[in-house]
Amino acid sequence: MRIIGGQYRSRRFDVPANFKLRPTTDFAKENLFNVLNNLIDFEETEALDLFGGSGSISFELASRGCKEVICVEKENAHYNFICKCAKVLSATIYPLKGDALKYLSSHNGPQFDLIFADPPYDLKELEQIPALVFDNHRLKPGGLFILEHSNKDHFEHHPYFMQHREYGSVNFTFFLLPE
Repeated sequence: MRIIGGQYRSRRFDVPANFKLRPTTDFAKENLFNVLNNLIDFEETEALDLFGGSGSISFELASRGCKEVICVEKENAHYNFICKCAKVLSATIYPLKGDALKYLSSHNGPQFDLIFADPPYDLKELEQIPALVFDNHRLKPGGLFILEHSNKDHFEHHPYFMQHREYGSVNFTFFLLPE
């Protein structure tokens, strides 16, 4: 895993070979953050990274100066890897071990300026994730939610749909909660 921008730029961490991940490609990640540079002020952003995996997106967010990044990951080995890397970097990342869907479903959870979700593409509840974010009031007004998904999923009909970006086999749908 390579951090591509910010204060930790060019730092690399070897992800264990036995991890079952579909990491966001560097190409897609670089393009995602080019878009985000024009949409948010990282230093004023409290972010939530759901389905953390290797923590790649969390580390990019922290590297670019986010005030706080909460990273939710349920797999023990992945969670431990994220904790280890966060400690090495002294990053403002707070890993939580748990199920991302259950975390979203809890009604008393905090609100965020930015939520990023990269669930397994074959997750049967994938299409329900936007509703969980918005129905449980997880975004602050003016907040941005980004869902990574395959090209078989479409969210243009959602009332908070903002835009869709495609980078090879990686698709990002952006949702914006009005202020």
